[in-house]
Amino acid sequence: MTGTPNDPSRNDPTDDLAASAAEGMLGPNPFVGLRPSDVVAATQQIGAQALRQPALVLEQEAALVRELIAALYDGTKGGIKGGIKGDAKGDAKGDAKGDAKGGAEWTPPPGDKRFTDAAWRDNSLYRLSLRGYMAWTDALSGFVERSALDPKTKERARFVMSLYTDALAPTNTLLGNPAALKKIVDSGGASLLGGVKNFVSDLLKNQGMPAQVDKSAFEVGKNLATSPGAVVFRNEVLELIQYAPATEQVYHRPQLIVPPQINKFYVFDLSEGKSMVDYLVKSEFQVFAVSWRNPTAAQSHWDLDTYVGALVEAIDAVRDITGSEDVNLHGACSGAMTISALLGYLASRDEKTVHAATLMVAVLDNTADSQLGLFATPETIAAAKRNSKAKGVLAGEEMGRVFAWMRPNDLVWNYWVNNYLLGKAPPAFDILYWNNDATRLPARMHAQLLDIFVGNLFSQPNALTVLGTPIDLSGVTCDKYVVAGITDHITPWKGVYNTAKTFGGDTRFVLSSSGHIQSLINPPGNPKAKFFLNPELPATADDWLTGAQAEKDSWWGNWAGWLRERSGVRRAAPAGLGSERNPADVAAPGTYVTEA
Repeated sequence: MTGTPNDPSRNDPTDDLAASAAEGMLGPNPFVGLRPSDVVAATQQIGAQALRQPALVLEQEAALVRELIAALYDGTKGGIKGGIKGDAKGDAKGDAKGDAKGGAEWTPPPGDKRFTDAAWRDNSLYRLSLRGYMAWTDALSGFVERSALDPKTKERARFVMSLYTDALAPTNTLLGNPAALKKIVDSGGASLLGGVKNFVSDLLKNQGMPAQVDKSAFEVGKNLATSPGAVVFRNEVLELIQYAPATEQVYHRPQLIVPPQINKFYVFDLSEGKSMVDYLVKSEFQVFAVSWRNPTAAQSHWDLDTYVGALVEAIDAVRDITGSEDVNLHGACSGAMTISALLGYLASRDEKTVHAATLMVAVLDNTADSQLGLFATPETIAAAKRNSKAKGVLAGEEMGRVFAWMRPNDLVWNYWVNNYLLGKAPPAFDILYWNNDATRLPARMHAQLLDIFVGNLFSQPNALTVLGTPIDLSGVTCDKYVVAGITDHITPWKGVYNTAKTFGGDTRFVLSSSGHIQSLINPPGNPKAKFFLNPELPATADDWLTGAQAEKDSWWGNWAGWLRERSGVRRAAPAGLGSERNPADVAAPGTYVTEA
């Protein structure tokens, strides 16, 4: 299958696996990393608290014992009603029978898909196992919540504790997973052999991590990134692709898409029905896209100036080809950070080559809490810089492992169960293929982004220098369209709202109902999709949401209308691609996208 998690026609359990992974996908900005030593340090801090607060340990142990007794009582009654009046905080009034006699029905936490098999409800042994596991996790989390750790350390402790409890879930074992046991019986043992084969393959080819996608199902240029076009400009840093018009008339002012540096550009041109490029072309826009070169250690010196300078050259080429005095510029994630630097540079020089800009799922400072900021201490940041400097680049595979362990249930254990316990092949989904087709980040750019993150340099006037010019984003007055995802874990929507407030001029902020990647890959027609609009930009994100109105379907339609008002008059579509100065070269998707 080559669908996406947004596809309303999904009905296969494998599709749910991919949907869960897409929702948990952390996107392209894990610049700090997660070191084993940080996990060990957080574990030691939890242990130290246990020594300092023995009374709290005893209270939590007592609560656990009461809950386990209640679970045993529940099992003997054959029902699944549970809970006791004594909660994880150690309410001494709770008795062993508790609510098992007539309380509310006990169920796993909402959204936890590990325990959906009917055996967890109907089989007394599995029911007891699940109840005991949840009681244990509640006791551990209760201890962390009631400990004397400071808020930041407590958040790290919660995360580390979840790593342990998620890893030790009964569903991650063969005997503890009823669906896996049924699969062995139904397949005559074939699923067991398939699981062993998948495990050995991942051990040899995927550094021991469960594979997330069947890579054999996709090929860039064949069933991904298939919109017709050609490379019309190339420098050392990027290729510029112009897409062929699909309508007789096009708007005069062109659209230039800037992808993240750490992912390949074709997230904007996945496949038919899920391509932003295709949607814009069919909406009568002239569309260009940047395809960044995948740097090696030889390009370790590339920094923000390198990328901004390359964009300046690309904009000049777009203007030459279309005859337009300026362009509309669109970027996502770290690509949006790059165009923000460019906009600040242009504003400082009073240059008007960008008419309007779109920034998608982009946070320009670290004032909003996010998972990636959890372990961002001076020590970890210094270590991250040393690591990339020694190698010359920050490897995409390394970042992929960080992503996975920041949300292990979605990105590790789901695939552990699917690939090894059930013996299934990983799903064939285009968005997962793209996410695993990672690129590298030059060491100097990595270090610079860390400095920007730590110092909130974008938010401070003239604190960041671009191409020798101090920039102030409040001086950027071109119209802007800023998009966030309400369930985004890596660029939290309130942080994206702060981004919208950073600029001067008129800005429209839009909040999608999706996560980080799903907010981008959000074609019209999904009945579950919606977004929120509020024409005002009040002081806080919460105030904005209070006054926002929900709109059905994708934000793409609203965006297209916004672009039409800022793209000039319509004219006859060009007969060919490129110009005399910038002639059409190789066909899209170009050559840089396939470089290893």
